[in-house]
Amino acid sequence: MAEAADGPRPEDCPGTSSAQAGRAAACQGCPNQRLCAAGAAAPDPAEAAELRERLRSVKHTVLVLSGKGGVGKSTFSALLAHGLAADEAKQVALLDIDICGPSIPKMMGLEGEQVHQSGSGWSPVYVEENLGVMSVGFLLSSPDDAVIWRGPKKNGLIKQFLRDVDWGEIDYLIVDTPPGTSDEHLSIVQYLSATHIDGAVIITTPQEVSLQDVRKEINFCHKVKLPIIGVVENMSGFICPKCKNESQIFPPTTGGAEKMCQNLNVSLLGKVPLDPQIGKSCDKGQSFLSEAPESPATSSYRSIIQSKSENHCANESSQF
Repeated sequence: MAEAADGPRPEDCPGTSSAQAGRAAACQGCPNQRLCAAGAAAPDPAEAAELRERLRSVKHTVLVLSGKGGVGKSTFSALLAHGLAADEAKQVALLDIDICGPSIPKMMGLEGEQVHQSGSGWSPVYVEENLGVMSVGFLLSSPDDAVIWRGPKKNGLIKQFLRDVDWGEIDYLIVDTPPGTSDEHLSIVQYLSATHIDGAVIITTPQEVSLQDVRKEINFCHKVKLPIIGVVENMSGFICPKCKNESQIFPPTTGGAEKMCQNLNVSLLGKVPLDPQIGKSCDKGQSFLSEAPESPATSSYRSIIQSKSENHCANESSQF
């Protein structure tokens, strides 16, 4: 394995194999340059201290990941935040780091809102008194504006969200991420390494074309030592609201998430069936859990949230 001038590069680094790993042009913008060049596994000490200070009052941090786009990460993130905030005694924050496709403002009914600056930093935009949201969507002049940024600028904004937003006392910080295993994912894991991450919830759909990318995401979590809370199978069948028969819109040809979880020794948190009302509620910026309380999908979401919350109450070190 090629080594940088000052020491070995991280194992399985997908970047350059030159002897200048961590310094070569191919590494430009990578948030792990310092790790490559100096062997450091954490942010700069001063930077880490800033992040620790800002996030010291965040009790639990959960990342929502998937290697595949279009599987419902933002939908799950939004409904997880709504579900946790249903307990008025809990303070919940939702951070959207999908820089190029920020859909959280629309889903949370906050489209057109803007971020305000205070003496203590940026103020989140609030859905309820106990549910705050931050997204690059609040910084755009129009929802149709394209964010055309390279990695370094994305990384800088993610750090700014963590360092400069006045999150206050938070029980749960939910982080919605874009698809893949690239800049945004490396950045959020590196920056949060200065504090504490409970783990990742990984979203998939039943078909193999989704599962093959989700396996890569699970592999990414192992490589960066990010704990995996479990997997949620989204769009898992369709239950007809009239006849109650179930149809497989996306057939699990290789056994779906259940078989994958067995093979990879990760937990399956639950299966959420398709419901057209989910899309309608997201478009209107409403909580599907409140709009369709009798839906089988609502039951699945509540079961996932309740089971992990109960586990947390029984064992303070467990996720959620």
